[in-house]
Amino acid sequence: MRRRSAWLYAAALCAYAFLYVPLAIVVLYSFNDSRLNAEWVGFTLAWYKTLFADDQMITAAGNSLLIGIVASFVSTVLGTLAGVAMHRYRLRVLPILIVAPIAIPEILTGVSLLIFFVMLNFTLGLGSVALAHIAFCIGFVAIVVRARLAGMDETLTEAARDCGATPSQAFRRVTLPLIMPGVVAGALMAFTLSIDDFVITFFTAGAGTVTLPLQIYSMIKISVTPEVNAVSTLLMLLTLLLIVVAAKISPTLLRTAREP
Repeated sequence: MRRRSAWLYAAALCAYAFLYVPLAIVVLYSFNDSRLNAEWVGFTLAWYKTLFADDQMITAAGNSLLIGIVASFVSTVLGTLAGVAMHRYRLRVLPILIVAPIAIPEILTGVSLLIFFVMLNFTLGLGSVALAHIAFCIGFVAIVVRARLAGMDETLTEAARDCGATPSQAFRRVTLPLIMPGVVAGALMAFTLSIDDFVITFFTAGAGTVTLPLQIYSMIKISVTPEVNAVSTLLMLLTLLLIVVAAKISPTLLRTAREP
């Protein structure tokens, strides 16, 4: 039994090392006092100063933040309504329609949205990227909200209705406050997915529209400089911060999201 446990611990250690050692290297070399990542020369913060003085990078970051805020807000509203509908009405088709964008490969989603925008003669830009992000973020928010609703005591809503509250009043004053941690966690998840997305953004951005992932991609086609490591480190920290906030707001989110 102990031998089996040792093998399990070793396998887990190798798996976590494979996942996190490359990330640690990116963070470490963002402080490297050399333009090449071949060897460690010394500690410096110069690459972060260069990063904040890069107008193209600042513009790309601003575009990503704008798209992320818009996409997370709209997808949170629509995803919350979709989650409530899935929980209350138990329709067979609705969960399939909502979860399908999550299950479909991103490259297929990006190509299909590109074709859709071209058919509508819709100008590709920040608007098309925001609409594309809303389309695939709704499902994530709906799943989180539905998981939150599954753990809610429905007798509270019924009691509000018995006291004379209309369905909309019962939702606003009872249901919504109770599921608010799930709603906020879904919004943070949607923002994280939006600001990190590359594949769908690549197909729907159009010429002249640059987001942070696209800007990083254009930079690493030449070489991976410490400036790329610096912006990757900041993006990683932002993502981790949002994950921590979501976990604090809804501690059972990761467990309940997997439950059928």
